[in-house]
Amino acid sequence: MKLKSLFAVAAAPLALLFSPLAFGQAAPGAAPAAQTRPADPALWVVKDADTTIYLFGTVHVLKPGLSWFDSAVKTAFDKSDTLVLELVEPDPATMQGLLAGMALAPPGSKPIADQLPPDKRDAYLKAMGDIGVPPAAFDMLQPWVAGITLSVAGLPKLGYDPASGAEKVLTAAAKESGKPVIGLETAEQQLGYFATMPAALQLAFLTSAVDDYPRLGTELGKMIDQWAAGDPEALGATMNEGMRDTPELARILLTERNARWAKWIETRLKTPGTVFLAVGAGHLAGNDSVQAFLARDRVTAERIRY
Repeated sequence: MKLKSLFAVAAAPLALLFSPLAFGQAAPGAAPAAQTRPADPALWVVKDADTTIYLFGTVHVLKPGLSWFDSAVKTAFDKSDTLVLELVEPDPATMQGLLAGMALAPPGSKPIADQLPPDKRDAYLKAMGDIGVPPAAFDMLQPWVAGITLSVAGLPKLGYDPASGAEKVLTAAAKESGKPVIGLETAEQQLGYFATMPAALQLAFLTSAVDDYPRLGTELGKMIDQWAAGDPEALGATMNEGMRDTPELARILLTERNARWAKWIETRLKTPGTVFLAVGAGHLAGNDSVQAFLARDRVTAERIRY
């Protein structure tokens, strides 16, 4: 289902706070500096007489050296009064407190490996060993925690640096220029998407993460290339293929959130000003994108060509 790639380009950026560090393990070393490679990701604008809202699709984790924060993207950001992200990242202590309250498995739960289909158990244990996390560390937790960890914790070994992710870069630029930064959601909301999943869906999610683990670099690289080329149609097609097996997960992580964010944009248009709204690129691609929900309410998101 390409869950790894989905998290980098669409799903909750909160997932990137899940790493071996969260469980007392050492993180992999940073990747060496890379040569700069140009990128021209897609950018849209929604506006009326006194309000402008730029829509920019992010990738939550990138390799260093990809040059995207320039040209039309930088111009739109500089014109904006406010930066709007999926969420404002919580501090580690807050994150740990939320996890402690939402991630614990019900009393009497089996070890996660024993909950998986028999033919997936060895692959799960091998993947956990590869990212340097003892599987026993998850046995008191719900399966979704292991699924998210598998989906992101191996990325640094492949040269991806969370500090190079678009949200990190945009947040730093906003702080430097004195722009307020607000979130469409809270950390508690994003964790809640997973914590409230039925047990069967959590296990399906984890199973897909196990299956996807060997293809992590290939699939993520494909999606980032589509993003960098400014090709949301190709990105949407890739994501639709990736979500086909678990439409319920797509509903929770993409479709319903896109509908809510479109309503937020429509409401924000009633207040004068200029906003730079940056969410995972997968939310701005495909048949159920934010733009598609806006169009259903006769609000036009115009692509900015550059």
